[in-house]
Amino acid sequence: MYTTLISASQLQKLLTSRCMIFDCSFDLAKPQAGAAMFAQSHIVHAVHADLDRHLSTSLTAPRCSGGRHPLPTREQFAAWLSAIGFENDMQAVVYDRQGVNYCGRLWWMLKWAGHEAVAVLDGGLQAWQAAGGAVESGVSNNVVNVNNVNNQNNLKKPSNFVLKPARVALRAIEDVAKNLAGTHQTIVDARAPVRFRGEVEPLDPVAGHIPGALNRLFTQNIAANGCFKHPTELRAEFETLLAGRNPATVVHQCGSGVTAIPNLLAMEIAGLGRTALFAGSWSEWCSDPSRPVAQG
Repeated sequence: MYTTLISASQLQKLLTSRCMIFDCSFDLAKPQAGAAMFAQSHIVHAVHADLDRHLSTSLTAPRCSGGRHPLPTREQFAAWLSAIGFENDMQAVVYDRQGVNYCGRLWWMLKWAGHEAVAVLDGGLQAWQAAGGAVESGVSNNVVNVNNVNNQNNLKKPSNFVLKPARVALRAIEDVAKNLAGTHQTIVDARAPVRFRGEVEPLDPVAGHIPGALNRLFTQNIAANGCFKHPTELRAEFETLLAGRNPATVVHQCGSGVTAIPNLLAMEIAGLGRTALFAGSWSEWCSDPSRPVAQG
């Protein structure tokens, strides 16, 4: 079972086993680009998992977080997994071609659904192709939206995915606000430093950060070769960032709960434990003008 990372060579050996591969490629600036990238090239037999259509819901639907990419309920997510044929005894492998920018979301959501056997393809599609892995082109046959799992046009054979106790911690905005003062919570913000400091804000209505938060841009976890840095290097960097704070108190956030995941995954790779996620992140926090905002 692979639970954090899997290499291209390790994935090669799994292709004939009970494994489902998910291509999570996406572009926040061009939401339709994910499907186009998948159609152009993807790992053979991969399923397309789109951030907007499959891994998020709308603010008007039942949901488990706010922000720009609200989490669906666990029950909605399980119904989607069933509709595309994913089963509890399968190994899941997730990847993208944007430096783990998006596939971490599905890694975390599967853990949230109680499924431990899910790993990120280290180095993404680029590493797979560099290792000679087979790719194919063509549009996705996963046409099931997380809010429309009864789509009769779906070409996948349905299964019966059963939810298990969550293996990751989800923090609600009320919990984050309640623990803003004190030593029981350490917020790590994965956004770019200029956004964290409030100098620019291209996506949300308010610039700045949650008071007391620390800043670590999510791309800092990736080495020059496109793979995660060595665990000892990651551990040293996070220990420097935390400056004596207990790693168990860490709650990760970003703009909308997506790019926070590489930091969360990196801490686990570094041996610092599986930390919590504030999925609504800055986009949910700044939606209420009564909540405090820090800049600088």
